[in-house]
Amino acid sequence: MKPDVPAHVAPEDAAARRAVAPVICYPVEGLPPPDLAPYLAAREGWEQVAEVLVPAREARCFDVPAGHFFRITSVEGPQVGDLNLWNAQDLHERFYSGKTRALHGTHLSAGDRMWSNLPYLREMALITADTLDWYGFDAFGGGVHDVIGTRCDPYTHNLLSGGQYHHCCHSNLTRALAARTGLTAAEAELHVHDVLNVFMCTGFTRETGQYFMKASPVRPGDFIEFHASMDLLGALSACPGGDCSTVHSSDQAACYPLLVQVFRPQRAVPGWQVSPANGYDRSHGL
Repeated sequence: MKPDVPAHVAPEDAAARRAVAPVICYPVEGLPPPDLAPYLAAREGWEQVAEVLVPAREARCFDVPAGHFFRITSVEGPQVGDLNLWNAQDLHERFYSGKTRALHGTHLSAGDRMWSNLPYLREMALITADTLDWYGFDAFGGGVHDVIGTRCDPYTHNLLSGGQYHHCCHSNLTRALAARTGLTAAEAELHVHDVLNVFMCTGFTRETGQYFMKASPVRPGDFIEFHASMDLLGALSACPGGDCSTVHSSDQAACYPLLVQVFRPQRAVPGWQVSPANGYDRSHGL
C-alpha cells in the first residue's frame, strides 16, 4: 500500500497530455543487425570444453573464451538464475543491464546483445538461441529473461524483513567471485552487478507499476545460449527463490541446480571478430 498523499485536480488538458505518442529513446537501426544463421551453423561439430553444475541456492563461476558458445540449461526442475558477466581480463568492465534494457527492452531473447558498462559500452555476448522465446508477453505483461530486476540481496532483505540472510543471489555471486579470483568478500562484492534474470518471468503491474514475478515457464531441457564477444568470466546463481512462483528467496522454496556448458566451434563464425572498443574519445568536451 502506498501512503496517502494529497490528491491533485487534473488539468483541463490532462487527456491531451496522456495522449502524446511515445518516442523510442534508442532506435537500434544504427546497430548492425545480427544474422543468427552463421552462429547456428557454427554449432555443427562443436566440442564441449567445460561444464559447471551450479548447485541449488549457490553460485559458481565459469570461463568462456572469445568466440566460444555457452549454454545455461534447466536440468532437474523449474529454476531461475542470476547471471553476471565480466571481461575476463578486467573486472571493471562488466554487464550493463540498464543500457541493455534501454537498447533491447525489458526482456531478452535470441538476437539480443548483452552490453558492457561505461566507458566501454561494447558487445559482451550475443544471445543465439532461447527455447523459451515462444512465451513472448503474457496477459499480465510478464516475459522471460528480464533485465529489470537487480538480484535478490541481503541488504533489501534486512531492510524489509530484518535479520541476516546469506543465500540471496548477491551474496551467492560474491562468494563465487571471491573463490574464483582470490579477492576478499568485501572486494569481490564491489564487482557484483545487476543481472540478466535467466528463466525468470517478470513484469510491471499496470495499476501501480510495481515489479512482479510469477512462476517461471522453464522446464528441464530448456536453455538459453550465448556467443562470447570477448573473453568472459561469468557467474551464475541458482536463485533461492526456485521458480519464483511464491517468494523471492527463502530456505523453503523448491530449488534445483542449473547447468552451464561451454562449447568451442570447429571454426569461427565468418566475419566475426572480438568486440572492438567503443569509439567515443572520452574527451567529454574538455
